[in-house]
Amino acid sequence: MSTSRKTGLLNPQIMRALIGIGVFLALWYLLTAVLQLPRFKLLPNPLSVIAEWISFEPVSGRSIFTKAFYLDMGFSIARTLIAFSLATFLGVLLGLIMGWNRIFYDFSFPIVEILRPMPPLSWIPLAVLILPGVELAVVYVTFIAAFFATVLNTLLGVFSIDKNYFLAASCLGSKPKHIFINIVVPGALPFIFTGLQIAMGVSWMSLVAGEIISGQQGLGYAIYEGYSLFQFDQVVCYMFTLGILGYISSAGIRALGRRLMAWESRRRGA
Repeated sequence: MSTSRKTGLLNPQIMRALIGIGVFLALWYLLTAVLQLPRFKLLPNPLSVIAEWISFEPVSGRSIFTKAFYLDMGFSIARTLIAFSLATFLGVLLGLIMGWNRIFYDFSFPIVEILRPMPPLSWIPLAVLILPGVELAVVYVTFIAAFFATVLNTLLGVFSIDKNYFLAASCLGSKPKHIFINIVVPGALPFIFTGLQIAMGVSWMSLVAGEIISGQQGLGYAIYEGYSLFQFDQVVCYMFTLGILGYISSAGIRALGRRLMAWESRRRGA
């Protein structure tokens, strides 16, 4: 492999990503600032959004140089991490047990399948009534969305394991707990990490919805506030902030997965 393919901006993958972003920004600018089509002329163009994002005196009062921006980002990150951590622990545990124990699966799977399609927004009224304060309600709604994505992918991961591994382990005298630890958990890991990436994405989406309806601070609340005050530059700035945070968090999960599953990469020849 040549040096240019290993590091720096000369990496073809990075170059293609930069070109794709450039084309997207150019098309956005063309539609909003040049052509000003009827359905686009009210939208802010990328230059005005960037100017507001990096302004020392933003019209909305929020930019990368203001304290309010980082307070909103901090609240949203904290809520997402709490909800995602709970969803990971409980969702993976439940998915593994459901896939491992057929009797428990028969009892629990119908309940999971009934609750799973319910939109996270539909849980907000119940969360506000049951949980004390607004903060827990927002975290709960974020948790619900991530929880079911984690459970289902973990369950599919257990079901994907070749049954011959279980037969071989049993023939060699392995105890059930050793089979669970040494076969079920590692075998389900690829699906678990796929589920965690999906869960992280839906966590951010659900968080914004929860903050818009029940929050008092955070990126979602700021988006709604900007919309209400016709500060559309702020709305778009915060939308891209959410996208960047979501990308970073998902990339972190992918990196952790590759590190923990080096054996899977070698098996696939990656």
